[in-house]
Formats: sequence, C-alpha cells, structure tokens
Amino acid sequence: MSAHSAAAPTAAAPMDHRHVMRAFSGLLVVLFVAMISGTVVSVALPQIIGSLDGTQSQYTWVVTATLLASTASTPIWGKLADLFSKKLLLQIAIGLFIVASLACGFAQNTGQLIGFRVIQGLGMGALQVLVQVIIAAMISPKERGRYNGYLGGVMAVATVGGPLLGGFITDTSWLGWRWCFFIAVPFTLIALVMLTRTLHLDEIKRPDTKVDYLGAALIAAGVSLLLLWVTFVGNNFDWISWQTLAMVAGSVLLLGAAVMVEAKVAEPIVPLHVVRRRDPALAIIASLAVGMAMFGGAVFLGQYFQIGRGYSPTEAGLLTIPMMAGVLISSTVAGRLVSKSGKVKPYIIAGVVLLTVGFLGLSLIDHKTSLVGVSLGMLAVGAGVGMSMQNLVLVLQNTVPLSELGAASGSITFFRSLGGTVGVSVLGAVLANQVSAKIADGLSRIGVDPAAGGSGSGTLNIAAMPPQIQEIVRAAYGEATGHIFLISAGIALIGVVATLFLTPTRLRDSVDLADGSGDAGGAGEAGERVPAAAG
Repeated sequence: MSAHSAAAPTAAAPMDHRHVMRAFSGLLVVLFVAMISGTVVSVALPQIIGSLDGTQSQYTWVVTATLLASTASTPIWGKLADLFSKKLLLQIAIGLFIVASLACGFAQNTGQLIGFRVIQGLGMGALQVLVQVIIAAMISPKERGRYNGYLGGVMAVATVGGPLLGGFITDTSWLGWRWCFFIAVPFTLIALVMLTRTLHLDEIKRPDTKVDYLGAALIAAGVSLLLLWVTFVGNNFDWISWQTLAMVAGSVLLLGAAVMVEAKVAEPIVPLHVVRRRDPALAIIASLAVGMAMFGGAVFLGQYFQIGRGYSPTEAGLLTIPMMAGVLISSTVAGRLVSKSGKVKPYIIAGVVLLTVGFLGLSLIDHKTSLVGVSLGMLAVGAGVGMSMQNLVLVLQNTVPLSELGAASGSITFFRSLGGTVGVSVLGAVLANQVSAKIADGLSRIGVDPAAGGSGSGTLNIAAMPPQIQEIVRAAYGEATGHIFLISAGIALIGVVATLFLTPTRLRDSVDLADGSGDAGGAGEAGERVPAAAG
C-alpha cells in the first residue's frame, strides 16, 4: 500500500480491489476460526468434561475463562495496533491462537484445559479486533460498507454455526471432541501464509511510543472482576450479598482508577476523548444491545430447541439457520448500499428496529409454537444484527484518525463483547429462576412434591423422565425462553433510542482524516461531514 496523493502525503491511500480481496480472504478465514472457536465447544462440553473427569464448576469455567481473557484484552490489543506494526501483531496473535488450540486439544485434565483456554481467549480477542483494525487501515469508510457485509456474514455463520459443527464433530466416532480444537489449526496456518504474502500496510514508525501498562492492568482487572461477579451471582451467592458488594465495589474502584489514569497518560488504552463524543458514545450504547442479540440469541435458542422442543444438538443447529441467513443476507445487502450511498444511519436504525421486532415476536413463543413463527422471529433478529452490528463500528471508525483506529475499534468491540457477556449471564439467571418456578408449579398441579425428587429440575436428561414430567419441563423451558426474549426486546429498544440520536453524516472517502491528525478533539467531527450531511 502506498500513498498516491501529493496533496496529502500523511494519509495512506486505499489498496486497489484486487489486492484488498487477496488479503481480505485471509482476514475472513482468521476471523471465522477465531469466532467459531468460542462456540464450537458449547455442544461438546458435556462429553469433554465427562472424558476429563471434571466437575460442574469446571464445566462453566471452560467457557468463562476464554470469555474473560478475550473481553478484558480486546481494548489492549486495539491500542497496541495503534503503536506497533499491525501485520506483526496479527502474526503474533495467530501464532498464539494456534499454539493454544493445539494445547487445548491435547489437554489431559480440566485444569490444563481451562488454563489453555485462557491463552486461546487472548488470541481470540486479538484476532477479532485486529482484523477490523487492518480492514479499516486498508479501506476508506465509504468503501468499507461492502466489505463489512462479508465480515458480518462470517461473524454470523461462526456464531450460529459453531454449535452445529461442534455437534457433528462430537457425534462422529473417528473424530471426537478433541477435534473441536484441532480443526482450527490447519485453516489458521493457511490464513497465516496468505496474509504474510498478501498483506501490505504503510506502518508509521513511532520511536517515542509508550505503552500504558498501568491503565491496561487496571482495565483488565476491573473488567475481569465484573465478569466474575456476573458469572457467579445467582448461582454461588445471592444478588444482594456481601460477595456482590465486594466484587461490584472492587470493580467500580478499579475501573474508576483506570479512567483517572487514561485521562492523564499520553497514549491511553481507551481514548476518553473519542468515546465520550456524541456519536461514538451512542454507537457504543447501541452495540451493547446488538451484542446481547448476537450472543444471547444463539445460546438460548439452541437450548430452547433441545430442551423445550426435544430436538438433537445437530437438529437444533439446523433450526437456527433462519437467524444465520438473516445476518448473512442483510449484512451483505446493507453493506453494498452503504458503500453506494455513503449513508449509514438509516440502515442502523432499520436494523435495530428490526432487531426489537424480532425479539418481540420471539417473546410469544412456547414449547408448542409453530416452527414457522419461530423462524420468522429468528430471521428478523438476524437481519437486525446484520444491518446494525458492523455499521455501528463504521460510525466510530469514521470519526477518528488512522493513528487512533485501533484503540477506537478495540473500544467498541470491547463494549459489545462486554454487553453480550453480561446479557447472557443475566438472562441465563432469569431463565433458571423462571424454569425452576414453572416446573415446581407444574408438579404441584399434578400432585407431585417438587422437593421430593423426581422433579427433573436438576437434570437436563429429559428423555429419562416420565412422559407427564417431560411435558411439564418442556413447557417450563418454552415459556421461560419467551420471557427472556421480552427482556431482550426492552434492551434492544434502548439501542433504537441511541441510534435515533446519531448525527446524519456521509462516510468519508479517505482511509485517514483529511488532516491526518491525531488530535481527536475536533478532527473526528470535521472528518465526519464529508462532503455534506445526509440522512
């Protein structure tokens, strides 16, 4: 990549379409493998924990460890991308991910597996944000729309298709659960070779660079403590308890200290002057709602189909195809329309509204709802995510200079991931309480004492229950799932309000802001309005 314009020598020029597509293909493979590694184990976990003689608490930590490491490290990787070679960081992250995936596959006990999943989570967090940063460094915001369509489609397929792939691998006798980790390695190696040969970026040398290690440590510690509280509250201790007070207060203090540090250092991990401006702040708020949709939708719909409807893991994965199709089609179409018109706000608003309508439709489901009705609700949710998720990232990237692209992208990715994590945990707690109450009520109606055993509320082995009990459990899960989607619709509505207040702008045609300045105090706003305001 080289600069064409003599008028703006400090601004990197976009790569031509042929060279972009060669590098872009490798980036898509990397992103797909990174994201699917977080979901492919969900169906296989019972067999993994059983094979390694693990406990129920370890079952949770195999997932939580990766999520913690990925979420907490995302803004740090984003900032490093502003300070050091983006290509080198990507190669390091791919290497880290490959080594961790192999180690997970060879783990001999759950302790080893959890430790290796932490390292894998660091690689996953890096790959997710670095791919977006590198794409933004290659392509101008206006042209980025059509590429973001492919990006959103890949993220959707990975999120929804992961459990389906995991079920297939686990059910195939000559593969087994270890291949849930091994399968990522050959594809990631191919992507590494592709990117080493095809990815060429103008890297700005910054010899005076200083990494904000204190801010990074405070952010990681504060977020990790908050996510640990979300993981354990409602199960290991009550919402109102001394543990809640200690963990929430500790998290607030750590994050408060991080804000103070970030406000003073020259190279903050999260640039406060960016995230507190109007459009970036609104984009982050809306991303929290979209994050919940992307993570929660896949998690609870899979459980609904398996427990509430009695389908196998593979069948449940196939039944979520309408959501995957909605994201894939809408992100591709909306991306091309954004690139053609330069307008992004109308598509974001339409997407978040569609997301809310989809959740409202899913809030009406129970264990006997027509699959056609469920599919329509999933299609609407998927279409809403596809139209809004990557375009919200685009809003933020359009307001910052190239020198702050990594930190800005890392910030919105971090908040979206944080929202999804908190949302899944809170909705999961609501689901568990609703299911327990509905099962107890159903058993009481047929004259069975819920406390006398045989209630089925403590096991998910539905097939081993008497038919009458099966019907009660399925009804409980069906109705409770509808209830949590009603809550999701309310949260998505917050996203609608946030997007309505976004500034109507036209995406800029250059990779960097016109002045190439790193002073975001006003540069971002000037760069937004190129060449004229549009709806």
